[in-house]
Amino acid sequence: MCLGVPGKVVEIYEVGGLKMGKVDFGGVTREACLAYVPEIAVGEYTVIHVGFAISQISEEEAMLSLETIQELTSLEEELGIGLALDPTPERPAAAG
Repeated sequence: MCLGVPGKVVEIYEVGGLKMGKVDFGGVTREACLAYVPEIAVGEYTVIHVGFAISQISEEEAMLSLETIQELTSLEEELGIGLALDPTPERPAAAG
């Protein structure tokens, strides 16, 4: 399963001819390539997948996505399974 995470662009610059930026994910800032969203500006939101901005989204869309991710994390903790890392819960070994 692939996951794109929304974040807020806090800085834009160029590296080796590529549009790059710093993206804030709720207090954690990471560098991302912004070449696929050339119109994005500081203060706007984007979806990041493996270090690349793949789409520009509204703040409202970003907040809804983050709420959904939080709900999944809470469910994962409540059930004691790792949904994000392993979509199939552990099964007991067969007796025999």
